[in-house]
Amino acid sequence: MAEPTIEKGAGPVALRTSPLAHLDERMRAAAVTGARGVTLAERPFLTMVNLRVDPASGAAARVEKTLGAPLPRRCGNTAESGVHTVAWLGPDEWLVLSQADAPAVVAELREALGGDPGSVVDVSANRTTLELSGPAARQVLEKGCPLDLHPRSFAPGEAVSTTVGPVAVLLWQVDDAPTYRLFPRSSFADYLARWLIDAMSEYRGPEVP
Repeated sequence: MAEPTIEKGAGPVALRTSPLAHLDERMRAAAVTGARGVTLAERPFLTMVNLRVDPASGAAARVEKTLGAPLPRRCGNTAESGVHTVAWLGPDEWLVLSQADAPAVVAELREALGGDPGSVVDVSANRTTLELSGPAARQVLEKGCPLDLHPRSFAPGEAVSTTVGPVAVLLWQVDDAPTYRLFPRSSFADYLARWLIDAMSEYRGPEVP
């Protein structure tokens, strides 16, 4: 089992256990190698910040300067710069995914908004991140995702809100391996991880329990 992460902040030292720490060994055991390979892992504690702002406003321009990336204007689009990836959620709503410290990201974005209408909310604890990768990753997702995931329709850099099995997720294709990152609500993460492990089972050889 994965060890809890010790996070040091301005207040007392806090122990954080990711939503899927208890399934770490099962996810690693489910991995398949080779031409039909697929792996599943949790990437916990990614900073996620919900941003609302009028895309035509001066505040949006300041936010873009702060992030070093444009705010995507179309469904499915993402933009990346350094440690930040910005995913489109709606006409005036984005999810900022970052490797940077959440309080710092929130503070910088709120400063960019200034007194203009908009909101910046740390939602890092609301979701976790599952990474599904390998030659068979698309086939695994296609068992329960209504999207057309063929490369002609869904390509690296695209992220959309959809469902996998019965679970609502933000689905982001990271590269053409393919590697996908799925962002379920933390309360549904256990169900989704078990669903994916089961969906991967047909690719395992008899030597893997």
